Amino acid sequence: MKEKLQWIFVVVASVALGAAAVVGIDSLREADSPPATSNQDPPPPSQDSVSLIETPSDVADLFEQVRPSVVLISAANSNNGTGGIGSGIVIDKNGHILTNHHVIENFDQIDVTFADGTSATARVIGTDPGNDLAVIKVDVPASQLIPAVLGKSADVRVGEFVIAVGNPFGRTGTLTSGVVSGTGRTLGGGAGRPLRELIQSDAAINPGNSGGGLFNSQGEVIGITTAIENPSGDRVFAGIGFAVPIDTAIRFLPAMIAGSQIDHPRMGVALRDLTAGVADDLNLPVDQGVIVTQVLPGSAADDAGLRGSRNGQGADIIIGIDSIVVTNFDDLASYVDSKNVGDTVTVRIIRDGRETTVEVILEAWEPNTA
Repeated sequence: MKEKLQWIFVVVASVALGAAAVVGIDSLREADSPPATSNQDPPPPSQDSVSLIETPSDVADLFEQVRPSVVLISAANSNNGTGGIGSGIVIDKNGHILTNHHVIENFDQIDVTFADGTSATARVIGTDPGNDLAVIKVDVPASQLIPAVLGKSADVRVGEFVIAVGNPFGRTGTLTSGVVSGTGRTLGGGAGRPLRELIQSDAAINPGNSGGGLFNSQGEVIGITTAIENPSGDRVFAGIGFAVPIDTAIRFLPAMIAGSQIDHPRMGVALRDLTAGVADDLNLPVDQGVIVTQVLPGSAADDAGLRGSRNGQGADIIIGIDSIVVTNFDDLASYVDSKNVGDTVTVRIIRDGRETTVEVILEAWEPNTA
């Protein structure tokens, strides 16, 4: 199995890195209130407070609600004898299961075990390697399938209570809990396309949880547990775990279920953020945007005539794309991610001290490019 040390991916094989989201337990408990001084019954809880997880029994009830939707995935390669474990989420009554791409990558034998202990052989239907997602399918009676409720990750707020359910180290049906520590995170640095808009939690990430669900207090899936970050490079949790937002998965689910491999768009440039200091050095009329440091030969950006320079001299400065103002790399990358391969975008640039525009037809993404 491939080691992905820069992402510290939780890869499924027993020899690979672990990951998914096992979350440190932190029950959301309201501050203790002073004893009531009236004989009247306390007012009913407000709508906002109904969903709070206040006691261990609340967490237990939540687990019982979502557990049947989480499966164990066992994968193996018949050619070299490697194998590993991961997790998945049942998403419909037709037998489709959502998981991480790295859970099933390079394996030709995939088995799924349900919460009741029954198992079935699965096959890969569609993949989205760029977002580390995949859909597999089992042929079992619909009565055996209990689909998870998919939430809306765009509504997730830092501090929300979450639980992760998966199979760390093969220990099936394991629950851990914690809070959302951050949103909109980017994880990358390797040869693969960076994962963007990730949900960060204080999850204790362990091998076997990959592809499992990160659930909110309503029992809705808000993310697919995916990776950890550990500056030491060790295969141990260091307090930061990531989940692919469910909104990302929902966007590409129809195509994956239809049997497609998802391609993501790129411009074909290398970039760095423009700072006020660099703007002064280059005598630029703007101090925000991204500098094109390299244009890949034959890429969409090359076809559009964009110019790059590693030292910034003579390079185009991208300050906008369509109606979006670009102040940094993430602005540009997030917008390009929202488009499709073959879309045409209008890029606003500063060239030779003057503002102009170029049309770029986005092409399929390749490693190490934007």
